[in-house]
Amino acid sequence: MSDAAANAETAVRTPRERARAQTIADIVRLGRDHLATHGAAALSLRAVARDLGVVSSAVYRYVANRDELLTLLLVDAYNELGDAVDAAVNARPERDFAGRFTALGLAVRGWALREPARYGLLFGSPVPGYQAPASQTTAPGTRVIYRLVGILDAAYRAGDLTPPACAAVVPPPVPPALAADFETIRAELGLAVPDVLVANGVLAWTSLFGAVSFEVFGQYGSETFSARDELFEHHLAVLAGVAGFSSI
Repeated sequence: MSDAAANAETAVRTPRERARAQTIADIVRLGRDHLATHGAAALSLRAVARDLGVVSSAVYRYVANRDELLTLLLVDAYNELGDAVDAAVNARPERDFAGRFTALGLAVRGWALREPARYGLLFGSPVPGYQAPASQTTAPGTRVIYRLVGILDAAYRAGDLTPPACAAVVPPPVPPALAADFETIRAELGLAVPDVLVANGVLAWTSLFGAVSFEVFGQYGSETFSARDELFEHHLAVLAGVAGFSSI
């Protein structure tokens, strides 16, 4: 939301509505702090209320329970990640598809390294007993993948995305059941990308987040790689080739 739109929205709120919005924002801010300090499984509304300086019953007027707080934190984190990706991608020329792909990957990694606890909430182990409500989390949770799909589809339509010509391993034909899944995705999103590039795009997507997760969650070990930036940039260049960009 732009500053002008946010100011316009604030202007039409009543004082009570503005106070409520501010309190919820404070609860989310403190929830972020508790998430970083104690982890998602130990998140407590009572502890948040204590830091907010109110009794727990007062907080329940704004956030019903721990699960609702987790949902607020999920949506907040997904949107902040999406905003970071959008800003990085939009900073590259519209037809620089390979550059936009690289910008997206670097933005995901940059945000994840700045916000490891929130990245862990989004892409780490599920929180025991919590099921994210799809009605609230699907739209913000798919912002990054939809942006990636948009880059790949636009590159294909412009003739800048083709199956890798010199792949070391020639991929097998896409089986019918998977082809049907791809056709559903194409119809749903209005894509022109053919099956082989959809499959490669999925591999690029999962590999990107896999590389970020390995780094954020310490899976490489503390002394395995000292040149982490260079390693990730190398991964991105390889994944760009997998996705079908001729150069990066």
